[in-house]
Amino acid sequence: MSNRENEVLDRILASLDRISLIQPEDIPNIDLYMDQVTTFMDSKMHSFSRGPQDEKILTKTMINNYAKNDLIPPPIKKKYSKEHVLLLIFIYYYKSILSISDIQTLLQPITDKYFPKKDGFRLQDIYSEVRELEYSQIESLKEDLRRKYQRSKEAFGNAPDEDTEFLQQFGFICMLSFDVYMKKVMIERLLDDMVKRQLVKAPEKEQKEKQSKDKQKEKKTDK
Repeated sequence: MSNRENEVLDRILASLDRISLIQPEDIPNIDLYMDQVTTFMDSKMHSFSRGPQDEKILTKTMINNYAKNDLIPPPIKKKYSKEHVLLLIFIYYYKSILSISDIQTLLQPITDKYFPKKDGFRLQDIYSEVRELEYSQIESLKEDLRRKYQRSKEAFGNAPDEDTEFLQQFGFICMLSFDVYMKKVMIERLLDDMVKRQLVKAPEKEQKEKQSKDKQKEKKTDK
């Protein structure tokens, strides 16, 4: 592998080190207006942006659409809580690979149970755990990139010399794209299974709620 090719790989790997996932303690403990939310997200997640100087991480229209599609609960008196911000961070990760309905499937159980829970196991605890899981993958991701890059540099040995470099880079991109596609398929299968299990549980939940209401009625009647 030439020095120039090593530089390309080194730049790719270095870009992973520059990615900084927001820590829960970085998020203000006070409720924020929408402008404050977008400013916070832009300042903390610019490393994820393809063109940090031009691209907005989050816009007012996006936030309004997320609330309209039940991805996040509506703000209280036009203010967004820390839990709102945590959900928006999750959505930012998901939105490039998942549909709105899939994101809703994934987040709805979390929102129903842990928003805006203040005591016990909280949404912040879930985010912290996920953050650690994600960080634990970086080194293995780097190693996987090295393997794929090396494999691509060994391909297209029979191609014309003037096309070899481009085709090898094309092959590397194809390998990465296939990896993303297959993982997307696996995520969708998991979400489909999640929906099926929720549909099975729904009648059971309705039955329990009915039984609870019947007991309450009985107590009132006894009185």
